[in-house]
Amino acid sequence: MKVKVKGFITLFCLLLLSACVTVEPEPPVIVNGAAGYLERIALPQGSAITIAVIDLDTPGVIVAQKSFNIAKVPVPFKFTFASETIDSGINYGVVAMIRYNGMVIFQTYDKFPVINNDKYTTEVIMKPVPAR
Repeated sequence: MKVKVKGFITLFCLLLLSACVTVEPEPPVIVNGAAGYLERIALPQGSAITIAVIDLDTPGVIVAQKSFNIAKVPVPFKFTFASETIDSGINYGVVAMIRYNGMVIFQTYDKFPVINNDKYTTEVIMKPVPAR
């Protein structure tokens, strides 16, 4: 009787194990690079940068954003997204701007597309904002 019960339990456990499916989660989508400008001038002390991943086709839609103080450029950046949050219908891009005393002194004027063009690393070039 014990042998039959042991055999049944073993068979049951094997059936349970064979039904297990290992599902690997999709790796995250990582966008990284550096943001800077071509002018050979130092930033004033107290400058801050904002770098964002945006929807290039929909004005005002910010997907992710980081802001922090900086002392020099280029500024490395990295954004990590869960793969299920990425929409293949969106044209993602990276933009940046540098502020000093509440005024934007450098910003991007060009598009720097990422993700759905299979490009995950980009160099973002900002240009000076004309004085007002």
